[in-house]
Amino acid sequence: MPGPLHGYRIVDLSQIVSGPMATMLLSDQGADVVKVEPVDGQDVLRRPNFSRGGFSAFFLNNNRGKRSLAVDLHRTEGRQVILELVATADVFVQNFRPGVCDRMGLGYEDLRAVNPDLVYVSISGFGPTGPYADRPILDPVIQGLTGMVAYQVNPDIPFPDLVRNIVSDKSTALTVAQAITAALLARERGAGGQHVEVPMLDATIFFFWSDAMVDLTMVGDGVTPGLTLAEVYRLTECLDGKLVYFAASTAHVHGVSRAVGHPEWCEDPRYCLEGFAKDPQNLLDYGQMTAEAFASMSVADALAGLLEGDVPSGPILEKPEVLVDPQVLHNGSVVTWEHPEAGTVRQARPGARFSETPVEMRLRASAKGQDTDDLLRGIGRTDAEIEALRSGGVVALPTGYRRSMSLDLKSVV
Repeated sequence: MPGPLHGYRIVDLSQIVSGPMATMLLSDQGADVVKVEPVDGQDVLRRPNFSRGGFSAFFLNNNRGKRSLAVDLHRTEGRQVILELVATADVFVQNFRPGVCDRMGLGYEDLRAVNPDLVYVSISGFGPTGPYADRPILDPVIQGLTGMVAYQVNPDIPFPDLVRNIVSDKSTALTVAQAITAALLARERGAGGQHVEVPMLDATIFFFWSDAMVDLTMVGDGVTPGLTLAEVYRLTECLDGKLVYFAASTAHVHGVSRAVGHPEWCEDPRYCLEGFAKDPQNLLDYGQMTAEAFASMSVADALAGLLEGDVPSGPILEKPEVLVDPQVLHNGSVVTWEHPEAGTVRQARPGARFSETPVEMRLRASAKGQDTDDLLRGIGRTDAEIEALRSGGVVALPTGYRRSMSLDLKSVV
């Protein structure tokens, strides 16, 4: 049985992560994704960093399963190829700065003219208008502007820091994937095609808000005080390492007390959620008491006691340890496959599982322009026409022949 998006085609003009990660997820769910790349120059993620056989890990982790079309969009003939391809597509995705696609003749109105039912997705850093609209943007800048960096503080070492992965790009990618499927569902229900705008700023604020902005959610007076998760989260030091646990209920607090060998604390009204709320000093005292107790225990003994008390807890795994964790192995969360040039590749399996339309990872990745001829034949171009486009430098060129024109990567979000 094919995946849930089998039969849909996506033309992906996006680069880096906010668009490519979204379309790779949809490819895994069955969509035919065509990655459009420049004839000269290359996607930033193709740069040789953790690479082998001409493929980088970063590129593979965001572009697996797609077909690659290399075309010069500075040329009228190249833009015409895209228009003809879009006529056969359901979705078009781009993450250039606002106005760039319009100037190339590939804006929403241009593509709607050849395919009124198209779902056109524009990913931008800040949105199509406004004081920041034309600024260049990358993930850490959005982290800073959304309060995420200021919030990323260990109270014991009070220095703000970046989230050390591209959380803004990836939360935007997930927003884009969900928005595309919602727009396709609306189209099936008669809404037709539409333009979907996804600013990274808005997607990241939404992603950040639900827990991080609890202290700014209620407006006005009469709001009870509380603690944010940033103030509560801690790693726990044991004799031979660290673990993490979180006590979200009085039952959890009592489980911690028993785990560290002090069941008598369960009888003390100061050491429960109600006692912590009544007097914050009780929480501080309890934190100091438990920290001292854990410091005399091994990680294995501490985790055994916490799990026996049904307290959410776990070890702090190094990245290689994640790969051999029993639950990760049981779930099949990581897949290993063979690429003809890149060799053995290890990647994460998509999280969603479908009972009737199972997801099947497309374990392939194309070199730049590898699928150009097949895609051109698919829109009705003859071999003679393809050869004319190639010899003219409009589509992927023979090895060793390069043109001077390329996409301006400064235009990309």
